[in-house]
Amino acid sequence: MNEDTTAAAPHGRGSQWYDTEAGPLVRPYAMTGGRTHPGPTGVRFDLIALVTLAPAAPSADGTKLGPEHRVLVDLCRTETQSVAELAAGSDLPVGVVRVLLGDLLELGRVAVSRPVPPAQLPDERILREVVEGLRAL
Repeated sequence: MNEDTTAAAPHGRGSQWYDTEAGPLVRPYAMTGGRTHPGPTGVRFDLIALVTLAPAAPSADGTKLGPEHRVLVDLCRTETQSVAELAAGSDLPVGVVRVLLGDLLELGRVAVSRPVPPAQLPDERILREVVEGLRAL
């Protein structure tokens, strides 16, 4: 029998949200205010959507920014990152990151772009013919 049960030991009422090793746990809906969808309509935060700081972003001391928002801004400060990279770098669930990015987009703090869709990329057959033509030269 495992004797090391202190990490999961109850600490009174509401103890299921406390872990002695990790500290108090925050539910994802608490970080987003219970929201599950990003604010702006028409913007899709796919895993591959690229997020950068907006060129004319307001100062970083905004009162509407929570600690999770600030983490995302700091991650975008160094380079453009995908939504998946932001979720991994912030150690937050992707759904939470999408909602927080929606907030940042509405505040004018970030810009979102999408990579070229596969339908707009050149056909692989055409690229092979170009390579073969270059080799024939």
